[in-house]
Amino acid sequence: MSAEVETSEAVDESEKNPGALEKENHTRMLDLSELLKEGTREAHDRAENTQFVKDFLKGNIKKELFKLATTALYFTYSALEEEMERNKDHPAFAPLYFPMELHRKEALTKDMGYFFGENWEEQVQCSEAAQKYVERIRYIGQNEPELLVAHAYTRYMGDLSGGQVLKKVAQRALKLPSTGEGTQFYLFENVDNAQQFKQLYRARMNALDLNMKTKERIVEEANKAFEYNMQIFNELDQACSMLATETLKDGFPVHDGKGDMRKCPFYAAEQDKGALEASSCPFRTAMAVLRKPSLQFILATGVALAAGFLAWYYM
Repeated sequence: MSAEVETSEAVDESEKNPGALEKENHTRMLDLSELLKEGTREAHDRAENTQFVKDFLKGNIKKELFKLATTALYFTYSALEEEMERNKDHPAFAPLYFPMELHRKEALTKDMGYFFGENWEEQVQCSEAAQKYVERIRYIGQNEPELLVAHAYTRYMGDLSGGQVLKKVAQRALKLPSTGEGTQFYLFENVDNAQQFKQLYRARMNALDLNMKTKERIVEEANKAFEYNMQIFNELDQACSMLATETLKDGFPVHDGKGDMRKCPFYAAEQDKGALEASSCPFRTAMAVLRKPSLQFILATGVALAAGFLAWYYM
């Protein structure tokens, strides 16, 4: 009954003050969070419909690629958080500085140690496309810090929205410990309620003293962030095409390297053609290709960004 009364009163109030309601809607549309949501909708839709995102949602991810994906995230967040630290007192960013609640570098360092061992820093590198994105973040932080919010909002709000889902998918698909080893990145220990914190973050962002031109530049920068991500997917697509060429022959699937070699379709086909002694199962070729560091990190970066896009999917 009380709910009905409240609803009725709200309707009456809006009827009495249509101008106030219109003004409120107009103000909301000028909020930076709304401008970002609407202004990146098309890029967001393209990203969340990639095959990588769909596969990740289904749990189709290999442990080696997940390990390398963690590497790509480490480089991205290291750059982002160094620039946030540099600009923590800048008026266009200071209200959004939440190191205890949001920063991911420390968590990623733990994940890297879990996956790669003690000397992990000597084993990792960043792919070419990911490096371009890192360089963009650094340029913004050092030259146009008012645009840093575009990258922070895109990353952290997505992580808070989809982090728990991604964590469960990874733990289930990769049989990772339920105690959190390898998935510390997705654990925000100092955020008790993700939904409430996101509301606080958006309110702080909307309260930034920015003119309309700067807000438009921030939306443009957020779209650039998506573009950098899509460039990495293109790099990944090329790598996958190369793998397909190297690992398949006459349309037969590769042998998995386990069990009876004679049951491999490739082996059987070559035996029928009398060419067995001059050939070998392409599984070995595939593994040789995958051992190339440059290709590994291209694949890693693609998977990492797929995870980020999937997080957006749950915003």
